[in-house]
Amino acid sequence: MRTAQTSAFAAACLGIALYAVMDAVMKAVSIEIGAYNTLVWRLGVAVLLTGAIYAFTRPRLPARSTMQVHFGRSILVAAMAISFFWGIVRVPLAEAIALSFIAPLIALGLAALFLKEQIGAHSVWGSMLGLAGVAVVVAGRVGGTHSHDTLVGMGAVLFSAVVYAMNLVVARHQAQLAKPLEIAFFQNLFVLGLLSLAAPWLLALPAAQHWPGIGAAALLAICSLLLLSWAYARAEAQVLVTVEYTAFIWASLMGWWMFGEKLTLATIAGTVLIVAGCLLAVRRQAGRGAAPEAEAALT
Repeated sequence: MRTAQTSAFAAACLGIALYAVMDAVMKAVSIEIGAYNTLVWRLGVAVLLTGAIYAFTRPRLPARSTMQVHFGRSILVAAMAISFFWGIVRVPLAEAIALSFIAPLIALGLAALFLKEQIGAHSVWGSMLGLAGVAVVVAGRVGGTHSHDTLVGMGAVLFSAVVYAMNLVVARHQAQLAKPLEIAFFQNLFVLGLLSLAAPWLLALPAAQHWPGIGAAALLAICSLLLLSWAYARAEAQVLVTVEYTAFIWASLMGWWMFGEKLTLATIAGTVLIVAGCLLAVRRQAGRGAAPEAEAALT
């Protein structure tokens, strides 16, 4: 059982890393063609890829109640994604990820309220330690003044973080009802459908040089979604949400590599605290397995 917990934690860490790389790719393309077009075309590629693989498995149509969960989460994902990617065009990538770290604390409360999970002391202290790391980094990075555009972008990222917290809790419930491939296909399909409502006014065909980035972002998003769905079926949300903090490590590296954001001593110090918080939360689960229904979900 402990091996299953470790595997779920490792899968979540890898899923978050891939998502951070995808964020950087999405930012690069969004700067060129806009967040809406980048997201819609990425989703279009993802629907084709996941649809082909999903159809190959000859699946049965999910129950109506399961489809309602898929659609409900897709509403959250659509709002979260468009606001986040619109925001990171205007805010440094590492700073945007730091702002998004209010989500795990909100998700801890939501997990206790809706999933009836008991919030252990290690999870609470792990989250606080992670947030302390974020505070160190933000204090070192956000020392100067910001333009109006940057402040609006920060607001969009904060809004996305609140919606993301709700999404994390629904993801736990969804992972108990459906397999990762089913989740990936229907989430991409429904989010694409929702965002396409604005297509008559906003959609434009990307130039040829933008398609490699769009395709890479789609592949990264699919792999990340599959890994995170698998992990959430095998461990409690209060443990896995703490893994979200590791995204800052990858965002800092990708921001430095792709956009010239400098790594500072504050970034390194904050990263140490963030990782320590994750390890503290994992310690809370020592000797305890995931919920039985989660274990059976993907067998």
